[in-house]
Amino acid sequence: MGSTVGSFRTPEGVTLGVEHFGDAAAPLVLLVGGTTMLSWPDSLCEALARGGRRVVRYDLRDVGASTSVDPGNPAYTLRDLAADAAALARGLDERPAHLAGIGVSGMVAQVAALDHPESFAALTLVGTRPVAPGPVDDDLPDHDAEMMQRRFALPMPDWSDRAAVEFAAAAAELRGDDPGTARATAERIFDRAPSTEPGVQPANQLNLVFAGLDCTPRWRERLPELRIPTLVVHGRRDRFFPVGNGEALAREIPTARLLVLEQAATAIPDAAADEVAAAMLAL
Repeated sequence: MGSTVGSFRTPEGVTLGVEHFGDAAAPLVLLVGGTTMLSWPDSLCEALARGGRRVVRYDLRDVGASTSVDPGNPAYTLRDLAADAAALARGLDERPAHLAGIGVSGMVAQVAALDHPESFAALTLVGTRPVAPGPVDDDLPDHDAEMMQRRFALPMPDWSDRAAVEFAAAAAELRGDDPGTARATAERIFDRAPSTEPGVQPANQLNLVFAGLDCTPRWRERLPELRIPTLVVHGRRDRFFPVGNGEALAREIPTARLLVLEQAATAIPDAAADEVAAAMLAL
């Protein structure tokens, strides 16, 4: 199934890189990049499109084909990223969209659904948690300590060299994801990065935007306000955001259903794409 790449300019003047799958007249499923659009596998986008949805995945600011200014020092906030999602949804379809976030972009999706309820009719949260990057609440499981120690022991590569994608494969294996798939995705991310300037590739490959992003105020206590159909998807083997985080989201969002992928970690494996798509289409 083919796709079309393009861009969308928000009312605030931010350009977002986008890719479209499926019938442009079909109900919209908007996939927030986590941080690049390639965090959403082609297999899932295609399965959703076959299920009668218009699927649009997009890059967050400072990565991929979106506006990039200073990835290491974002002058915008989590609320601004949430507003981008709402503006994109309204710009693509007058009907409320099904919004989905994965990993750190699941935080964007939660805030967008809370702050812009008129823009969204359903919500999918994949491999994420109900608090911002940094110290977690006492009842939430933090990153696996051994995994993080081994991850930070990996020598940082020269990101001007395409061979640096081996770092992404090694880090993915530590997280429990398939290194071959991660390597192929990292190669695509490398080739889509807007320049070879220092800092650009690490921002695209390592989600560094969230290291300096203002994510205040907290939103976890507002989750019971969500009344739209919600799917929480989490990999049983996720060592970065352990599954207890997804379980907490499913408990605190009144309309949520939890889908645990027993053989998955942080990424959605191609083998699980049809199962995840079916659950999303059922919302």
